[in-house]
Amino acid sequence: MAQELLTVLALAGSGAVLYLAAAARIVKQYERGVVLRFGRLRERVRTPGFTMIIPGVDRMHKVNMQIVTMPVPAQDGITRDNVTVRVDAVIYFKVVDPADAIIRVEDYRFAVSQMAQTSLRSILGKSELDDLLSNREKLNQGLELMMDSPAVEWGVTIDRVEIKDVSLPETMKRSMARQAEADRERRARVINADAELQASRKLAEAAGAMADQPAALQLRLLQTVVAVAAEKNSTLVLPFPVELLRFLDRSTPNRPAAQATAGAQALDPQRAEPSEDSRPSQRETPERAEAAERPPGQRSTASMDKVRRRS
Repeated sequence: MAQELLTVLALAGSGAVLYLAAAARIVKQYERGVVLRFGRLRERVRTPGFTMIIPGVDRMHKVNMQIVTMPVPAQDGITRDNVTVRVDAVIYFKVVDPADAIIRVEDYRFAVSQMAQTSLRSILGKSELDDLLSNREKLNQGLELMMDSPAVEWGVTIDRVEIKDVSLPETMKRSMARQAEADRERRARVINADAELQASRKLAEAAGAMADQPAALQLRLLQTVVAVAAEKNSTLVLPFPVELLRFLDRSTPNRPAAQATAGAQALDPQRAEPSEDSRPSQRETPERAEAAERPPGQRSTASMDKVRRRS
């Protein structure tokens, strides 16, 4: 009798252990448990920790409550300005209602992925190329609003959407490169023209100041000589303007007249050369003078006599 009682107790204990093993569930901190009993949803969502279910009757689904990072496959589309682009993105979402995520949608991850792809294609058709390249923050907000409305019904909230990369055709890349190069060249030319304009104005002011003070030209010449000499060149070319000599000539007092004349001739070499009219004429020989005084008939006879004597 006692042996049969021990056998029954052993069987009951083993059965209890098996029941506990089948009914015991552990829900992690970042999870929530949704229990279906005979296919019907239990109102109480199991919180993290140890929990029990009825084996064979209840079925518990664990839902991850963490933020999920899901890449959106690259989508080919045509922008509003008729440019073919290839855009991929990344979406961040999390489950806020585990019961709706299990009951209202078959696979909320797959649903969110498909919705992200269709929304990305839709936003591509409504945007221009410049917005895709430079105004992505606005497009990200538009994507988030488009996806958040249907996702709320699934117990999912969209935390953030980011456009990751925009791939352009090679022809468009070359066109954009030429456009950027032309724009930079235009700005360089404008800057160069402004520099030339400012330099010309400063040079005009400097010329006016030097015209008022002729000695400033000499000082500027000496500064140029000092700058050239600092380069340690073997040959020094020194420009010496004639205006400076004239200035020195006028500024030197009480010079003799001869030196003044010589200085003027040195300043103007063309005046120093005598003209052909002022050159002394060649001396006439006695024979030429005698021939000039004879009558025309005697001149021809004298010429024939000279020819005979020479022969």
